[in-house]
Amino acid sequence: MNSADTVIIGAGHAGLAMSHCLSERAIEHIVLERGEIANSWRHERWDSLTLLTPNWQCRLPGLSYSGDDPDGFMRMPELIDFIDEYAEFSKAPVRTKTAVVSVRRDKEKYRVMTEDNEWHCRAVVVASGACNVPVVPAVSEDVPAEVQMLTPHEYRGPDQLEPGGVMVVGASATGLQFAEEIQRSGRPVTIAVGEHVRMPRVYRGRDILWWMHASGIWDERYDEVDDIVRARRLPSPQLVGSSDHSTLDLNVMTDVGAKILGRLMGVRNGVAQFSGSLRNVCALADLKMGRMLDTLDEWADAGGESSQFGPVERFEATRVEKAPPLTLDLARGEIRTIIWATGFRPDYSWLDVPVIDRKGLIRHDGGVVESPGMYVIGLPVLRRRNSSFIHGAEDDAKYLSDHLATYLEPG
Repeated sequence: MNSADTVIIGAGHAGLAMSHCLSERAIEHIVLERGEIANSWRHERWDSLTLLTPNWQCRLPGLSYSGDDPDGFMRMPELIDFIDEYAEFSKAPVRTKTAVVSVRRDKEKYRVMTEDNEWHCRAVVVASGACNVPVVPAVSEDVPAEVQMLTPHEYRGPDQLEPGGVMVVGASATGLQFAEEIQRSGRPVTIAVGEHVRMPRVYRGRDILWWMHASGIWDERYDEVDDIVRARRLPSPQLVGSSDHSTLDLNVMTDVGAKILGRLMGVRNGVAQFSGSLRNVCALADLKMGRMLDTLDEWADAGGESSQFGPVERFEATRVEKAPPLTLDLARGEIRTIIWATGFRPDYSWLDVPVIDRKGLIRHDGGVVESPGMYVIGLPVLRRRNSSFIHGAEDDAKYLSDHLATYLEPG
């Protein structure tokens, strides 16, 4: 049996950020990691993935990007190197290949069991991530057996796919990046579109995430958000990090030859059935993008800085067929592969503390879990809207480490 003041579960960027902040406060702790440092980035992402955030936003407590391309976007090998560098820089006490199988409350402490050991601690930080398990809808059970199906954790690139058509289910960042890459490989792509967040890559001469940062939108606190439950469920914006800073949206996909259909509602007798609300869904995404751009323009005007930027822009509405098809016969062989880009959920199957809600999520208040001495970090809109991004872990870790330090104080 081992003991420590605090056990951090997960050595991704959020867990390492928390470790650094605890070290600054001289709080004894250990970081337990099921695989390697940055394990999810190493083994559960596709080959061509780049970050959505520009390099100047790649920072963690005490360490920032220092390369010569601040406006570029890291690919996976570069990001893994950055996180490895951070682990070494912060001297994080990480034990790799140490999977946690159970966490239980034992009076005033916690028992953290691994596959071959046990830790007793006063505080636990859950930093195991929000994207552990791809969400695959029940409709997948009705897909004909001859159609190959993949999740984002399984997809690596177009070369692994069967020859022929591909249907990508989901039109957020992941789905559109898959769709564009596969379409350009020569395979015809169909995209089943549900709720999505449309966003230009560049607005008035600046990266859209520069605007979100400078205007303070990304810094909005969780307790200032009107509907925090909905905010935490929102899909990731339709963005891609590329050298030419290009926008990726449904119009781009239409231009390169992809077919756009509505939300996939079911499969019956081998026939996929789609919602007839595609036009309304796209119109709503366009409307919300327009409102966001209005907010950014108002911010620029209020600060007297509007002249620093290019002219006000508005973008073409999403083009939708007048009568998009509502069915697609999967048994005809036109679709050989379906990729389920339908979101992710965390995996807390090992957490034997009564803090999980009916949807399988941890109940918390800005990262402070209901069970005393337990914290969670690395979730969407944890404490601010930017919590989903790597740089968002900095503010979250600083606050939570302060709270944890106070909790550990005697009497």
